[in-house]
Amino acid sequence: MEQNSESGGRLAARIRARLPELRETEARVARVVLDQGPALVHLSVSDVAALAGTASSTVVRACQRLGFRGFQELKIEAARIAADPPPPPQTADDPAAQALTATVRASREALDGLAATLDTTVLAAAAAALRAAPRVVVAGAGLSAAVALDVAYRLRALGCPVDAPSDPLTAQLAAGQLPPDGVCLAISHTGATRTTVDTARRARTAGAAVIALTSYARSPLSESSTHVLVAGGQDLVFGLETSASRIAHLAAVDALTATLMSLSPDAARHHLDLSADVTADHAY
Repeated sequence: MEQNSESGGRLAARIRARLPELRETEARVARVVLDQGPALVHLSVSDVAALAGTASSTVVRACQRLGFRGFQELKIEAARIAADPPPPPQTADDPAAQALTATVRASREALDGLAATLDTTVLAAAAAALRAAPRVVVAGAGLSAAVALDVAYRLRALGCPVDAPSDPLTAQLAAGQLPPDGVCLAISHTGATRTTVDTARRARTAGAAVIALTSYARSPLSESSTHVLVAGGQDLVFGLETSASRIAHLAAVDALTATLMSLSPDAARHHLDLSADVTADHAY
């Protein structure tokens, strides 16, 4: 789905984040909506039903499951996209320029969509849980491991007692030993990475809270979590979904730590001053 604006990126992210929740016929409707983009304003509910190979009632039901009152409200959102100017044309004979344009667009769409998928109420609750936790375990595997290291560093710089084991078995052991007021922060783009989900489940069995940072609203990880931060929902080609999702997740981490800082600004300043002193000792 080509996006022409910030609103377009938000609409696409909102739809993609809920794709795993839809039945097969409803998912086909969602795919038609994504494929049509701004052109959806020219289609009727019957047109969308025909393109998706389903009934008009299924189109309406799919729109409602995506969070809209009906097809008409979805068309209004699409109309806002259509009102914006199209992006500049790409240079067909310059692969590097095409790659850069596609990468920047993917990253921009991921960030634009963040405001649509990241619930600020959940964000505030997750920050409050971290603030009260006597111990935090951070887990993430594969490409999400880099985000896990980033959030672990940021939380430690704010004074949180953090454990971020790189070994998945150690992570599960640490999560299983969390106290009831502890927190496990589990990061997975798909929400289905077995080692990360198993770590979250160990923490829940121990009675601890689990904060999930993922790209999809419904997944095995979200079902095992007490707070679900949805950031992403990108569905792009040529592997760009991996970089776009990490950018969205890192931005969500920034929002989470900024919210945490606002809960205890004096304590945060004290710990950040210490962090600055340590960093200064390692700079020329």
